[in-house]
Amino acid sequence: MARGERKLGEVVDKLDVLVEVRDARAPFSTSSPLMSGKTGLLRLKPVFLVLSKKDLADPDRTGVWLDNLRVGMSYADVRAFDLHNDSVGSLISALVKLRPVHRELRVGVIGIPNVGKSMFLNKLVGRSRANVGGIPGITREVGWYKGNGFLVVDSPGILDPHSEPGVHQVLSWLGCAKADVVGGYENAAVGLIRFLHARLLWDKVTDVWDLPDSGDALELVGRRLGCLVAGGVVNRELAARRFLDSFASGKLAPVTLELPGDPILNT
Repeated sequence: MARGERKLGEVVDKLDVLVEVRDARAPFSTSSPLMSGKTGLLRLKPVFLVLSKKDLADPDRTGVWLDNLRVGMSYADVRAFDLHNDSVGSLISALVKLRPVHRELRVGVIGIPNVGKSMFLNKLVGRSRANVGGIPGITREVGWYKGNGFLVVDSPGILDPHSEPGVHQVLSWLGCAKADVVGGYENAAVGLIRFLHARLLWDKVTDVWDLPDSGDALELVGRRLGCLVAGGVVNRELAARRFLDSFASGKLAPVTLELPGDPILNT
């Protein structure tokens, strides 16, 4: 984190505006630690906030988040997108208004791993110039990209090692952090199942996969996904991996994990 903050600090004075990308399913937990770093440099620039993956989140709860984040005008603008299908033209129009008359607008794109940061950058510059993928940490160094009248710096995705344990756990559910950080895939999957039960969201999974209402949930998921070994026994590690992958990629019903004032801590 210190290295990433240092690298961004080296260029932040040259930027005109910052865009932070978060996952709409957990806007609090997926906030970037760089936005509140020790240098304070990030507070000197206008910040546009993008909630990505809105198609994977509960639309009503996304509306609640947008209303909350717009209060007090802490951000220059707050918008939610499905980056696979939505145009970001409205945001580009808002950014263009800040462009100096003598040069292109210099934009810094900030975000933790796998929230859609590189995909947003590609939309912004109008071409596939950044690496895009579902592997946390794919953008490893600061890099510059040019297009559509923008000069954009893409910072490496950084996680805060001092975050609450519950935050690291939810990031593993969303594919933003490795499950090893919270004790492995099975532990992460069981934690997610318990959380969905506690928040009365588990029925969204049972409805999509037609699971029984009772029984060992991970065992049921493993059988539903065909994660069986000799003797018809469920391979729980494989079941956990596939369940987490399905959840992170949005193959289940749209789910929002937290609301303003109700962050996921010590889950």
